[in-house]
Amino acid sequence: MNGYRIRTAEERDIDRLTELDALCFSMPWSREAFHQELCENPLAFYMVLESEDNVIGYAGLWMILSEGHITNVAVEPAMRRKGLAELLLRELFQQAGDRGIQRFTLEVRPSNVAANGLYEKLGFVVMGRRKQYYEDNGEDALILWRG
Repeated sequence: MNGYRIRTAEERDIDRLTELDALCFSMPWSREAFHQELCENPLAFYMVLESEDNVIGYAGLWMILSEGHITNVAVEPAMRRKGLAELLLRELFQQAGDRGIQRFTLEVRPSNVAANGLYEKLGFVVMGRRKQYYEDNGEDALILWRG
């Protein structure tokens, strides 16, 4: 897509990822959590989506053997419904695949209709449910896999 660039996340992105998380999630990650992921976790791989040098989205996963556990996908609320999360995830799949990742999994709220639609479009299938997974409201999590 014109005007957008995807690159590997770097330490300089931590503050912006923390801001995006606070905008996008009811249980956002802390700055320390992002520092841990980007600077200390050898299993973590994160990518950011930029528009005019501004980070407007990110996605990340943990690479465990040949599987990628997607941790978070976020796009700035004002930039949603433009195909940007799909663009970001497709690049994440490509880059992770180049590193030996063959399957992907994630948890998602059943109430997150937009995310569930995107994941279905990308070939994810519901394979299970984690009861009362989300601490903020006790909502279950759907366990999705893409092979």
